[in-house]
Amino acid sequence: MRPLYSVPLGIAATGAACLAYSAGYEVRSFRLRRVEVPILPRGARPIRVLQVSDIHMVNGQQKKQRWLQSLAGLRPDLVVNTGDNLSDPLGVPAALDALGPLMEFPGVYVFGSNDYYGPARKSPTRYLSALRSGVHGLNNPDGTSRRGISGAVHNPWQKLRDGFDDAGWLNLNNARGRLTLAGLDVEFTGLDDPHIRHDKYAKVAGGPSPDADLSLAVVHAPYLRVLDAFTADRYPLILAGHTHGGQLCIPFYGALVTNCDLDAGRVKGLSGHKAGGHRSYLHVSAGCGTNRYTPVRFACPPEATLLTLTPGR
Repeated sequence: MRPLYSVPLGIAATGAACLAYSAGYEVRSFRLRRVEVPILPRGARPIRVLQVSDIHMVNGQQKKQRWLQSLAGLRPDLVVNTGDNLSDPLGVPAALDALGPLMEFPGVYVFGSNDYYGPARKSPTRYLSALRSGVHGLNNPDGTSRRGISGAVHNPWQKLRDGFDDAGWLNLNNARGRLTLAGLDVEFTGLDDPHIRHDKYAKVAGGPSPDADLSLAVVHAPYLRVLDAFTADRYPLILAGHTHGGQLCIPFYGALVTNCDLDAGRVKGLSGHKAGGHRSYLHVSAGCGTNRYTPVRFACPPEATLLTLTPGR
């Protein structure tokens, strides 16, 4: 009778091994992605942009804290934080401590939903259900889910904001800002999180300022309506996070879900987006954390990205 049990036991053993790997090793196997984006004016020297995203800090994650601190050794010209810094209402001090060395450099930030609200226990299958229905977050087409979030734990996002602001980082939540980087006047246009419909594009519409040397767009969740608006307004590069790169991916296939209406083929890394007869570069960070209730990654290591902006070809 033993052969009758060999297949299910083999499957169970494989599943247990994958779970042990994804929760015990890969989720802490931090990586640095390097990307070159040719968008600077001719003759400009390269600008090194470090993007961090989806940290989802929980107290006690010391290895993640040390890794984030170590990124200051890259000496970036700019740090871009694309949100979801928290996964614990008590995680603000740890998040600010982890990012402290990076706050010595010029920086900009936007928030994600998990900066405002604590995570809840949810079945991972809901992401597949959302994929089938096309409804993500509060983005119901008929508007029935746009009344807001009720019954959620509220994170102390004001303390996170104040820490970033005190360091001189620019708050780009439905706002614009400017920095001088490598001798260039660089303009930023950002949105608050589209996943919970906090984005207000009308407040920042109009496209790049004609007197800026370079204009960049920043948002947490890369919803198509946002990418279309930024691209139609001729921003050369859009930086986003939110997707976790799919988080649980299939080797040699890739991500199944993106947790928004972006296609899985662009779930992480550098790609392009077309709208209004124009084309922008899109970079989506897979982030370096997870929801505290699903602390696993598979075939999708946690990451930050060093983007080197170079003169256009």
